[in-house]
Amino acid sequence: MFSIPLLNLTTYDSSRILPADYPEMGDSVNARFSHEKFSSIGRFRVCRFLALFALCSVAPTFVVPTNAQVKAEQKNMLLIAQENLNGHGDGGEGLAIQQRPDGRRILFIAHEAQSTCLSMVDVTHPDAPVLVNQLPSPAPAVTRCNSLGLSGNILVVANQTMKMGQSPAGMWILDVSDPARVQKARSMQDLALSFFDTAGPNSRGVHWLWFVDGEFAHLASGAPDSNPANPKDDQFYLVVDLRDPQHPREAGRWWLPGTQKTDSCLPACLPQRHPIDDGYRAHNIEVFPDRSDRAYIGYMDGGQIILDISGLAAVRAGRRHTFSPKLVSRLKFSPPYPAWTHTVQPLFSRGMAIISDEAVMENCGDAPKLVWLVDLRDETNPVIVGTAPLPENAGELCTRGGRFGAHNVHPNFPSATSAHLRNTFVGTFFNGGIRLYRLEYNGVPNAPPQIKEIGYFVPHAPSGNPTHTIQINHAIVDEKGVIYATDRISGGLYILKYTGQDPLD
Repeated sequence: MFSIPLLNLTTYDSSRILPADYPEMGDSVNARFSHEKFSSIGRFRVCRFLALFALCSVAPTFVVPTNAQVKAEQKNMLLIAQENLNGHGDGGEGLAIQQRPDGRRILFIAHEAQSTCLSMVDVTHPDAPVLVNQLPSPAPAVTRCNSLGLSGNILVVANQTMKMGQSPAGMWILDVSDPARVQKARSMQDLALSFFDTAGPNSRGVHWLWFVDGEFAHLASGAPDSNPANPKDDQFYLVVDLRDPQHPREAGRWWLPGTQKTDSCLPACLPQRHPIDDGYRAHNIEVFPDRSDRAYIGYMDGGQIILDISGLAAVRAGRRHTFSPKLVSRLKFSPPYPAWTHTVQPLFSRGMAIISDEAVMENCGDAPKLVWLVDLRDETNPVIVGTAPLPENAGELCTRGGRFGAHNVHPNFPSATSAHLRNTFVGTFFNGGIRLYRLEYNGVPNAPPQIKEIGYFVPHAPSGNPTHTIQINHAIVDEKGVIYATDRISGGLYILKYTGQDPLD
């Protein structure tokens, strides 16, 4: 006896989803399936839909716990498709879409755990994603590939080990220009141009990275010569020159003063440890063409960091080999809040930034983890002017199981396959799903906007998740408004469409 996962097919209305944006999808899901090539993966997908009627010879077995969330919750959002990633549904914090010259669109997915490193999914037809290939961790049970970045045909992938001193730890630089080669690859080495090694006795390697200009990668990483004052402070900001992708080299680095034993300011600058001590280390780093002389960093217990990286221009011009970033400002959230600053997403046209925390404890053990609105019009004096409203059932989500609270927000990649949101933002909230917000201005000059929730989608609990909840980890929005989100444990990929009246812009 088996039960079917609750794929809510009744919510799909092809007349409302994408016909103008994706004309290649045809008039309906059925039309698309009629000419889909029936690979083994494709056959399994159709079996999932037809198993209820015993029309497939092999039916999957799913056990839904009695206390699981068995029904999706939604407002102004529709589920277009779900792909369980061949049973490796642990999506990390890296998603990027490549537009191929032949019209195909490939979504690259970084994985959370130490088994699978990288998935490639054909999302040319968002209603019928096809898993193209998966690559295993280069060191199963040791190394995870939590983050990735894409520029043109160069894909970079983070490698972080479970413990300091292990390897491989660093960044893979991959050539993804040849679709046939990508599909046939069986390991990271099969696509590798090089590997930038950051392993060392006090390093776990790269946790997160940003690569959008084809020239420089911005990493949250350890280094071979790192010597943190506290072992929890083992990853800092590292800039890597990738203009010759076969020979990457370090171009700059910065850490919060007092977090390396060699800092001359010690002991006076030793940072105060928080009651919930998650470490003073870099997490998300964003650098945009709009302000190529600035790096915006979520520095975990260190808060929001803005760095002057104008010295990188001299490296780019060949006048220098390395440079030293300089601190512009720092905004602390703790005390009184429990810190863990994850992402700093500037909205340049608004003079604002969206700042997200990360919830890292189950059942709101480190609550509240919020999304903040910060005024950056004077970047030397950032000011908190608001927070995103919590869901009406936030208290119940705290007891539902697993994590609840803020995590990622859609990064405004400066690429042709990414939405460039200025008035809205999309966030992930673990068991709170994917949630959409809009900045509303009230007409008062220079007054900060109000934040209004305009939509959400909370998938049902996927099979294999011990929390019996969804744990949505990351989300991006493409240039046509399609939302791609991943579960961090077992649910895989969710593809959604916003259907509300307020624009997603």
